[in-house]
Amino acid sequence: MSTFLIIGGTGKVGSRLSEILRSRGHTAIVASRTGGDVYFDWRLPDSYDCALAGADGVFIVGPGSATDWSKSLVEFLRVASAEGVGRAVLLSARGVEFHPDGAVARAERALAGGPVPWTILRPTHFAQNFTEAMFVPQNDTVIAPVANGAEPFIDVEDIAQVAAAVLTGTGWLNETIEISGPSALTFAEAVATLSRHAGRALRYEDESANKHLARLREANTPEGYIEWRMAMLGGIRRGDDAYLSDGVQRVLGRTPTTFEDWAAREASILAVPG
Repeated sequence: MSTFLIIGGTGKVGSRLSEILRSRGHTAIVASRTGGDVYFDWRLPDSYDCALAGADGVFIVGPGSATDWSKSLVEFLRVASAEGVGRAVLLSARGVEFHPDGAVARAERALAGGPVPWTILRPTHFAQNFTEAMFVPQNDTVIAPVANGAEPFIDVEDIAQVAAAVLTGTGWLNETIEISGPSALTFAEAVATLSRHAGRALRYEDESANKHLARLREANTPEGYIEWRMAMLGGIRRGDDAYLSDGVQRVLGRTPTTFEDWAAREASILAVPG
């Protein structure tokens, strides 16, 4: 059995990954500024060595896409190598090519150029974004500037299963694994599925890119995140992110969870209007 440091272990993917690893007899150490097993702060290099002590591998979720954190990652990987860490797995995002000089792309390059054997995971938009994040219905409406663009939404549980397999296995070293659901849905189709399983009348409303941009700025959203978000949503709107990826099939030997099956399992959280 091995010990794995999970940076971002209180988030959607990291929390599920920690549960999977522990259920298989491994030690999963959640690293966080608050609420984790060990203190960790990307802004404080002095926190790196203590968090990494004894780790065989590390799962990395960055501090966000608003600012460039690649220099911190370079230093973190240097310390990880000195501590004998044998594998670093980075949670990135499919569609990073839509913003090639953004924080996420810079982090990928820092990982690939570092001293620790690496794997990059690039998932599509999470199905759970409709229940836990940016696409949660407000006043029974999901608003997004994507028109009729389709996206092969991925169940976060599938991402965590892939991450666990990569961390504990011997393959996929120095590879980028793109991960998607088994079919691409428009937002109208996805919201109709949510509505059916939540037992609640929900609808999708398109929004212009300019209006979405203005709303983000009115909310004082950091410009770096705005650039990233608009690039990702623009890729969906153009149809450039509708393609399917086979990461789940290659790593787990099975098809990804369908949006329908995910909604049947989790959409009941939307039964009460929020």
